[in-house]
Amino acid sequence: MSKDDICQVWLAIKTNYNQPMINERDRKSLLAINLGLGINVFLAFIKTIFGILGHSPALLAEGINSTSDVAYYIAASIFVRLANKPADHEHPYGHRQMESIASVVIGSFIVATAVAVFWDSVDKVWDLADGLVSSQGAHTFALWVALGTVVIKVFLTWYIRKLGRDTNNPVVNALAYDHRNDLFSASAASIGIFLGQRGLPWVDPLAGAFVAFLIMRTGIFVLRESSTDLMGVVPNRDLAERIAALLKTVPGVKQLEELQAHRFGPHIVVNLTIGIDGGISVRKGNIIASNVEEKLLSSVPNIKRVHVHYHPADKRHKNMSIDDILGESQKHSSPYQPEYYE
Repeated sequence: MSKDDICQVWLAIKTNYNQPMINERDRKSLLAINLGLGINVFLAFIKTIFGILGHSPALLAEGINSTSDVAYYIAASIFVRLANKPADHEHPYGHRQMESIASVVIGSFIVATAVAVFWDSVDKVWDLADGLVSSQGAHTFALWVALGTVVIKVFLTWYIRKLGRDTNNPVVNALAYDHRNDLFSASAASIGIFLGQRGLPWVDPLAGAFVAFLIMRTGIFVLRESSTDLMGVVPNRDLAERIAALLKTVPGVKQLEELQAHRFGPHIVVNLTIGIDGGISVRKGNIIASNVEEKLLSSVPNIKRVHVHYHPADKRHKNMSIDDILGESQKHSSPYQPEYYE
């Protein structure tokens, strides 16, 4: 890549990063990111310094976790702004998939942090067992820092979760899970420091290892949830049942045979196959398909586009249950044309 190409890429990122938010959803998403970023910068500095000075592996592990939070909060901010770009010729559904990609990035950071924290904590346990480090407990100010972190994370968990419900943004939801994880880990660190001060110094590094397991659990969960949005799977049962119920109200639709859906940020694109009377004209079939599209677009707010395929109703698909419909959709999924998800 030439120097000019690099400059163009940087200019594009800078331009998209600085472009104004055009709706309330994006404003709240950036509020969640910027609030978490500012607080984690503060916590990373405080917990790392006092973890070292206070001889607390658990608090130091917390500091490492907050430091990694800063890195992926910056990445999340960039991805959210890029996701706000309008649809174009190459991206007819917009760029909202950037939100799911950002969630994958966040999940990867969380998992990497968990591995680092666990390794450091186990190393401290072995050093303590071999007598290579002092067995004195952590200083009292380390405990106060850990308890202060608990209070801060209680507020952030509640507030960011509220913003996640308001925006239905996978990035904000991932950050809410991370704050909840930080709350649990800070509580574990506080317990470890408290017991370590009372003659159980090995509890502190073990609490650090426990923190690592909590971090890993959250990272795997975020990766699984965000990856689902990027992979081809059938829609969840609630959406499938709702669509099936709506189709029963559309004249001319005899049965629903296949159903897929794919999420693009807050939007859903639906692809379905229906059975109709084989004796009617193509023109009437097109009218039925148009009615299906209008019904779903007007009844389900998050649905952005509907692709309807129809053919003469097959007796084999008569009275199919939702499970049968979803199973049929999985059976006909092509590895070269990823199916859709809600």
